[in-house]
Amino acid sequence: RVHPGESNASWVMKGVLDYLTGPSLDARILRDNFVFKIVPMLNPDGVIVGNYRCSLAGQDLNRLWDDPSRKMHPTIFFAKSMIRHLLNDREVILYIDIHGHSRKKNVFMYGNSESSGVREKIFPGLLCR
Repeated sequence: RVHPGESNASWVMKGVLDYLTGPSLDARILRDNFVFKIVPMLNPDGVIVGNYRCSLAGQDLNRLWDDPSRKMHPTIFFAKSMIRHLLNDREVILYIDIHGHSRKKNVFMYGNSESSGVREKIFPGLLCR
């Protein structure tokens, strides 16, 4: 959760954590085959002070991924550093940034693709079943 006003994103994250740590066979298979790096909230300061979209610095952290400042945007800076470090050891299969929308209902996804996009369609395809 980056945008403080999107509290429903935290409930989705709770569901993800409950599922991944649960006793189901599918969850166990996922745990046995993948490493999960979970950052449940990237803007805790903005949430605590009641901002709707911004950090304490008054900036939308989701717009700063290209060049985050270590001092002004530490959560984005270190999350990006963690991903870079992780890429030295293994492939990153999926990155999920959970949001809540003020008008859209149910689940929707946006994604980036630098190739044909087939791999990027697997997770949304599984999720819709």
